[in-house]
Amino acid sequence: MESLSFLTVDDRSISVKQAVQYLQISGKLGQFIRDILRQDVIEQEIAAREEIELSPALTEQAIIDFRLKNGLSEQQKFQDWLNNSGTDYGTFHSTVAFGFKLEKLKSLVAEPKLAEYFIERKIFLDRVVLSRIIVDNRELAEELHTQIEEGTGFEQLAREYSLSDDKIVNGMMGPVSRGTMPDRLRAAVDVATPGDILGPVELEERYGLFRVEQLLPASLEDTQLKQALQNELFEKWLAEKIQKLTVKLQVK
Repeated sequence: MESLSFLTVDDRSISVKQAVQYLQISGKLGQFIRDILRQDVIEQEIAAREEIELSPALTEQAIIDFRLKNGLSEQQKFQDWLNNSGTDYGTFHSTVAFGFKLEKLKSLVAEPKLAEYFIERKIFLDRVVLSRIIVDNRELAEELHTQIEEGTGFEQLAREYSLSDDKIVNGMMGPVSRGTMPDRLRAAVDVATPGDILGPVELEERYGLFRVEQLLPASLEDTQLKQALQNELFEKWLAEKIQKLTVKLQVK
């Protein structure tokens, strides 16, 4: 029995078997299968959860909003956009509805673990805005610290003495994750307040003076951060689900 046709290119038919062989040769079969398994697990989970209910009106309104936002309010323009996108209204409608269901599923999966996961990740989520002066010996670092205490501008000394590239912007490092800081620096930052000068701190045979500009503690009130953590938890959950599947490739 011939393998089922998968694609027609000009007047040639590419079978499912050929398509699989092409993916194997190109090294993309594994990712192709993972994408299928991912979608299958999600679809099965959505179907099994009664909590995931979607009002048809929500999908319709989302489509209306999309059309208005993208200048597709006229039916012909919208139809042309669908054609150019290689889809039809039914598929587009299903895609929009699936997006809402997927977000609901993510929330259901992540919510029970979100607070604990946030605490685990908080050291990497908290950020601090710092400026720095990096020099190659402690004596100079201590002398510069004394000059700052006596009124010399931190910015001026950074431009004149710092060995780091950010000296051209007065030593401003910008936001830094607490979790990526060397232990000595993080310990000093944890008891500091904005405006404090920290150091000298020894860092890989160099010495740094740091000014704390702003503390940016992470919070689940930050909707973008919350969404990012939900996505991380969902992807972990999904990977575990896929890992447990028994998969056999059957192509005739």
